[in-house]
Amino acid sequence: MSDSTIRDTTHAVFRFVVDVDGTPYGAFTECTLPTIEWEIEEVKEGGLNTFTHQLPGRRKGAKIVLKNGVGASELVNWYVDTMSEQFTRRPLTISLLDSQKNTIISWHAADAYPVKWTGPQLKSSENSVAIQTLELACGEITVNV
Repeated sequence: MSDSTIRDTTHAVFRFVVDVDGTPYGAFTECTLPTIEWEIEEVKEGGLNTFTHQLPGRRKGAKIVLKNGVGASELVNWYVDTMSEQFTRRPLTISLLDSQKNTIISWHAADAYPVKWTGPQLKSSENSVAIQTLELACGEITVNV
């Protein structure tokens, strides 16, 4: 699907458009961006009982969670390929759109790949929307305002 097709055919609630390798793959109602966190190594210095040195270590792993999406099936196909151990890391861009479908802010994740897909729980007795979830591991994240 082209970017304009995804934007024109989705409801205004689908505010997060996901591009993989520059190709729009879908729109989502929810996007949980990762918490960027560093491991801290505490070093206690002998004779200094009132202070602990906190040294930066490695950055902890980051994951992006996308919920309730519409669009092309390429994201699910990418996950299916990953299940067969074909780990293809791709650049991923998530754009937040306003009501006029203009980009407000976008996040670029390097070396992303899907690690978890949760299918919708369909119940005929409930009046709720079926939500599917796609979780992606990623490398460096940059923000474009």
